[in-house]
Amino acid sequence: MNSIKLRRHAITLLPESARVIIRPFIPGGEGRIARIIGRALAMSEEEAEQELQTLREEFDARHLDIEALLREHYMKVLPYIFTERPISPKRQLLIGALFSGEYALESAALFNPSIVPHPDQSGVPKGGLRFIMSLRATGEGHISSIEFRTGLIAPKGSISLDDVSPYVTVPEILPNPSYLKKSFIIKFHEMGFDNDYVGAVMAPLNDEFTRGDLNESIGTVRHENQPASHELMRTLECSQWLADSNYELLFSPKLGMSERIIFPVSPNESNGIEDARFVRFVDDDDSVMYYATYTAYNGHDILPMLIETEDFLHFRILTLNGSAVQNKGMALFPRRINGHYAMLSRQDDENLFIMFSDYPHYWNDPQILMRPAESWESVKIGNCGSPIETEAGWLVITHGVGPMRKYCIGAALLDLEDPTKVIGRLREPLISPEGNEREGYVPNVVYSCGALLHNNNVVLPYAMSDTATAIVSVPLDEILANLKQ
Repeated sequence: MNSIKLRRHAITLLPESARVIIRPFIPGGEGRIARIIGRALAMSEEEAEQELQTLREEFDARHLDIEALLREHYMKVLPYIFTERPISPKRQLLIGALFSGEYALESAALFNPSIVPHPDQSGVPKGGLRFIMSLRATGEGHISSIEFRTGLIAPKGSISLDDVSPYVTVPEILPNPSYLKKSFIIKFHEMGFDNDYVGAVMAPLNDEFTRGDLNESIGTVRHENQPASHELMRTLECSQWLADSNYELLFSPKLGMSERIIFPVSPNESNGIEDARFVRFVDDDDSVMYYATYTAYNGHDILPMLIETEDFLHFRILTLNGSAVQNKGMALFPRRINGHYAMLSRQDDENLFIMFSDYPHYWNDPQILMRPAESWESVKIGNCGSPIETEAGWLVITHGVGPMRKYCIGAALLDLEDPTKVIGRLREPLISPEGNEREGYVPNVVYSCGALLHNNNVVLPYAMSDTATAIVSVPLDEILANLKQ
């Protein structure tokens, strides 16, 4: 066994069923929708007002602005309303409620955390650090989303979390997001759309264009190529799919960090946003961008994706491109290495790979970095988030899967200038599931999506059996001493 001592903090993040959002609940079939609306229209105004009042008494306190949400859902069924008579605002809200339902975001699990320094360090004691922790929240139907928590690491290493709001709010989906032309062209090529229609759609667009610009170009190409061929329709459908898969989100600055939720938007992620690995990336010009890789899941296929944000208010969600974008567990290094972006990945569900790129959205040519070596990682290995830069090298927190599908957390050290060189690996796990950590939604698992270094300690939040989250601190010197043996 290694001699590394863990400092376990008295913090456990448990799933809370009372944290809910309101989602559309629209039964299928035009006839059924019309019948539900008809029952609401058949009520007298007094009956409708009483129903709405009862609903408010039961649900108002659970949401920050329930009326805005109900009004939005009323608008979704407005095309099915068959009366020409004016509908009172209160009856509109009642109809909206008939097509709404609460969803408990984290009723099943709150797990797979990553941690990064907060962009706002004002008022923090000298030697302390304010942080943001991302978490994978899972609810009914195993649909996953991203939640956030904030907290403080004190100068002497103790950790406290800020109070969690009972409210959760989804962001505004910006109606006219911007896109990068180069990314679209690369994705078209990857998907086999190397035809004249792609060139016709892309040609009039600037290097950065908006959804409105794209829609205008698509409309022009469709109009100029009639009758429409099958190839044209497939190309235009692909254009719309790409636009739907790349989107922008905006939270109100009035919302606390724990009130912000990134819930699936595009069809690619309809069954979940999984395992976001956030990293604070500092570019060569000292500009800072927070990136996160995550796995979009639609119930059948996975698609690696990228998040960009500078302030945790405005988020850009982007598809990743390249032949190496095909598996889970991508983790970006926190700076360029020799002028290139670097990424850890898992290409074959067994080994840990590394790859380099001049462009953070495009990844090719992975090479094997590490293969399973010890019994506890003999089934497969992967990363537990972005590498951490130390004077001794890049510290990579790893995970290994061994007998009985038990997940353990380990560590490895890579050369600073050439991270394809492995300096050392832990022979024994840093953390193994023990006691209560073994019991949960998926038993015998400890797992993380990202740690950080502070005052010579590695602060490592980790999930326990895909259910809850704990935090440990580990002296960096002890990890390095074991890695160098």
